[in-house]
Amino acid sequence: MLLKNFLIQEGWIITDDPLHLKWGQKDMYVDLGTKQLLAAEQGTQKIAVEIKSFVSPSEMADLKEAIGGFILYRAVISRLQPDRILYLAVRDNVFTALFQEPIGTLLIESENLNLLVFNPETERIIQWIP
Repeated sequence: MLLKNFLIQEGWIITDDPLHLKWGQKDMYVDLGTKQLLAAEQGTQKIAVEIKSFVSPSEMADLKEAIGGFILYRAVISRLQPDRILYLAVRDNVFTALFQEPIGTLLIESENLNLLVFNPETERIIQWIP
């Protein structure tokens, strides 16, 4: 998993791979749970990362699935681990094709999406969108 290595290179510690969540009788798995130690006065920042590849024939179906999963996981995380922030990780070409289009900007704003944009070829995280 390339993104996991990119996060480690940026100083993140992978704490859960995958991050297991349980709400009632339902089990869910977010791709990664991570933390990063920041300056002492800032404490520890924890995130969860759901990675979406958008490879099906319908990018709108992929988008609908990604947003639905993000909202579901965020709701559960906010109750179980309120100090953890959820990010949806997408490749930079997906970000350009979908999230810089009107439908994507609408979803970023209306659903308060946190995005992590990465480039698998350059092996870098391009942008964090809180």
